[in-house]
Amino acid sequence: MSYFFQIVISGVVVGSIYALAALGLVLVYKSSRVANFAHGQIIAAGAFITYALTVWASIPVYISFVLSMLITFCLAWSVERIFLRRLIGEPIISVIMVTIGLASILDGLIYLTPFGTENFSFPSFFPQEPIMVGGVSISWTQLVGVIITFILIGGFSWFFKKSTVGISMRAVSDDQFASMSVGISVPGVFGLAWATAGLSAAAAGCIIGNITGLNFDTLHSFGIVVFPVVILGGLDSILGAVVAGIIMGLIQQFAGGYIDGNWGLNGTGEVLPYIILLIILLIKPHGLFGIHEIERV
Repeated sequence: MSYFFQIVISGVVVGSIYALAALGLVLVYKSSRVANFAHGQIIAAGAFITYALTVWASIPVYISFVLSMLITFCLAWSVERIFLRRLIGEPIISVIMVTIGLASILDGLIYLTPFGTENFSFPSFFPQEPIMVGGVSISWTQLVGVIITFILIGGFSWFFKKSTVGISMRAVSDDQFASMSVGISVPGVFGLAWATAGLSAAAAGCIIGNITGLNFDTLHSFGIVVFPVVILGGLDSILGAVVAGIIMGLIQQFAGGYIDGNWGLNGTGEVLPYIILLIILLIKPHGLFGIHEIERV
């Protein structure tokens, strides 16, 4: 029984990381209806900035964490301001192709640094002894990562539902022309959405880097891995990203722990979530919490 609960804990940890990594995609899509294919590179940049500030600049980790989020906030805002602002009103496919190009540019820039070719790891910040509860263990890094994840997700959820700026972002997502008619700056909202997504990406990168180590290929691949999470939860739903992330994490861990272990298979944890995704989308094409919009005829 302890093995079962150990898999559940592992699934929740992995799923919460997926949810935080997916949050940036949801924020951008929620305000601009654009899928950002450079999100994984921003996740990696946030992790590497934190490492550089902590190890190379000898700044305390909690200050480095906040500074990296602020730096990545500005980086993502600059990307939107320089490359994407001019594409407002253009076909969505044009904007998506620009994000794909940005992913390649950021790949090249990071490969010019030591982070592109070498592996790094954060210094140990927490006790090495895991927390044991009823035969189930969880490391301090995983526990703190899950707590930070849910604090951030709760904060972003409140921001969208209660704050004036968050409501403006939701309004722009629903109807850009109507939002402009009541004085909302659509370009400003787009910039803020990208910047906020960069902030959440940096947080995700720091947590992922602490758990898995700092490897560029692993970090930036999260930008693609979490797409099924976003699609399953609903492209514009923060709650959907959380629920879908935990579902995906649990499916992966149970598939790896039971199917691979008992049936002698390999890699079912990577494949099974996509099979479940296809089945669910056949029943709910807009995802678990996605909004079904009825176009006017």
